[in-house]
Amino acid sequence: MDTQPILVIATRNPGKTKEIRDLLKGYPITIKNLDDFGPIPEVVEDGDTFEENAYKKSSFTARILGFPALSDDSGLSVEALDGAPGIYSARYAGENATDAQNCEKLLKDLKGKENRNASFHCVISIAVPTGAALTYESSCDGVILESPRGENGFGYDPVFFFPEFDKTFAQISREEKSHVSHRGKALREMRDEFDKVIQWINQQMPAEEKFPCKE
Repeated sequence: MDTQPILVIATRNPGKTKEIRDLLKGYPITIKNLDDFGPIPEVVEDGDTFEENAYKKSSFTARILGFPALSDDSGLSVEALDGAPGIYSARYAGENATDAQNCEKLLKDLKGKENRNASFHCVISIAVPTGAALTYESSCDGVILESPRGENGFGYDPVFFFPEFDKTFAQISREEKSHVSHRGKALREMRDEFDKVIQWINQQMPAEEKFPCKE
């Protein structure tokens, strides 16, 4: 029987689940994801900010399943495009757009623009069934190139040039990227005070009621 608190990662992505399990290894908490439960409704990510969408996913999952839940929302903001693609990063070129199509649209929209400064943003939300939540966020600054470079990574990594490494995110290893990326930094910030997170979860979650056995 589980005596540790349960934290549900609001994803069915095994890679993301493994990353968070590895990150929180040794802490007194049991990590599960959506595949550990039956079918649940899809949350509608119609918020105006990364923070709103991250909270929508975590609070909805926590309320439906009755356990604390963690979710993240990430995206790319480009100065010359007034922050676009922003919350629409995954579907910038259309609802079912591929990574290559999104990159292609971004490069087309930036054609002829001198300012190519951009930032990746990540917001992590940990919510309990009552609606209370903790938020962690981080960002990573770079420049959008005029053409893709590299074969690693995903999303906008081939066009996101990171000056500190003199390479795009698609030209570095996953380990190198996790040390400097928006998501990696936000996750480490959460991990560095995870003792407090567990304490907060225990305070927020109602204690299990015990009833005497009547014959």
